[in-house]
Amino acid sequence: MSAELNPNAYFTREFPAGWQRVRLGEVCKINPPRNGNLKRASDSPTSFVPMAAVDERLGIIVRPEIRPFAEVRKGYTFFLEGDVLFAKITPCMQNGKHAIARDLRDGIGFGTTEFHVLRPTSVIIPEWVHYFIRQPAILRAATAYFTGAVGQQRVPETYLADLEISLPPLSEQKRIAAILNEQMAEVERARAAAETQLESAMALPAAYLRAVFNSPEAQKWQTRRLGEILELRKDIVHPRDNPRGREMFVGLEHIESGTGVRVGAVEIEMSELKGRKPRFYEGDIVYGYLRPYLNKVWVAEFNGLCSVDQYVYKVDGSKAKTEFIAWFMRSETYLSRAPIKTTPGQLPRIRTEEVASVELNLPPIAEQQRMLAGLSERLREAQRTRECFEAQLATINKLPAALLRRVFSGGL
Repeated sequence: MSAELNPNAYFTREFPAGWQRVRLGEVCKINPPRNGNLKRASDSPTSFVPMAAVDERLGIIVRPEIRPFAEVRKGYTFFLEGDVLFAKITPCMQNGKHAIARDLRDGIGFGTTEFHVLRPTSVIIPEWVHYFIRQPAILRAATAYFTGAVGQQRVPETYLADLEISLPPLSEQKRIAAILNEQMAEVERARAAAETQLESAMALPAAYLRAVFNSPEAQKWQTRRLGEILELRKDIVHPRDNPRGREMFVGLEHIESGTGVRVGAVEIEMSELKGRKPRFYEGDIVYGYLRPYLNKVWVAEFNGLCSVDQYVYKVDGSKAKTEFIAWFMRSETYLSRAPIKTTPGQLPRIRTEEVASVELNLPPIAEQQRMLAGLSERLREAQRTRECFEAQLATINKLPAALLRRVFSGGL
């Protein structure tokens, strides 16, 4: 087994004096049986923890429920105050739905059967167990031990029992846990700040487009319908035509919402087509009409094929600049004017005649060109700002794993 999938492979240096290396099953009771009959009135309010109650990022119970004891006493997982809950089913396990049971009514609780319960003995504190099992390396390695069918795979309790954990004296565990609590809180504050900044940066393009298409100046421009400017291409490749060769394919999943940035493409063999595909040409607008509120509007950089949930348009260059029309179709102004059809049981969509009916205020081409130059620079700056905050957030997101790795290899 590779080191990546061996949860006990990361002990690479000597521990401080007084530390031990033990197996988790030696210092925790895993899924301990309920001793004796629990005497409790049937209508007694009782803490209940469904999987949804655990915040996967914070590793805490944030939405516990209170149910009558009679409703939960059978068929659910039983635990006590201070037990550590470990989500054993995929993908909850990998996502981090693990928590210490705290603030339980009368010190007891019940929860989904998809929890393993780890009850610390007198030599280990719950926080030490909890931080240990939340390490990404531990969770990644657990996937190699899954049992059950795909989609319903679970981590067996033997995996947890066999994990080797570093065990300092209790006083040291408490000292380090207190430091970790503060450091994790600092990380969370930094992450929240970075997410707020990123959200603001991501809102900039929409704000810039509003400033163009909703401005008092725009109200003075000539009103046109998109149908006067766009020509729908009807060049369709059918499998029945026995096409040959390779083509680049760009689906909805390859276009970023709101920005028109292409984030991918795949090369496909035409002879293996399973369904019809619209063809686009360099300079065309490729428009996602399924869930049009996602604003997936791309100006093609090359010739290729797209999915059937996209329309392909050629812009009349004598009337408009392609990029100007593309940015209009990505704007809130377009969405507010587009008659998007919603049918029960189906995803929202817009028909070609409805696209053609949308009105826009269109300045002369020279003015479009001037405005595009300014708009493009502001949008590039917004993209740079966004990328800066994305990088910052990615760095922050790596900190918890680094802190835990340091602690459990004998540091801090």
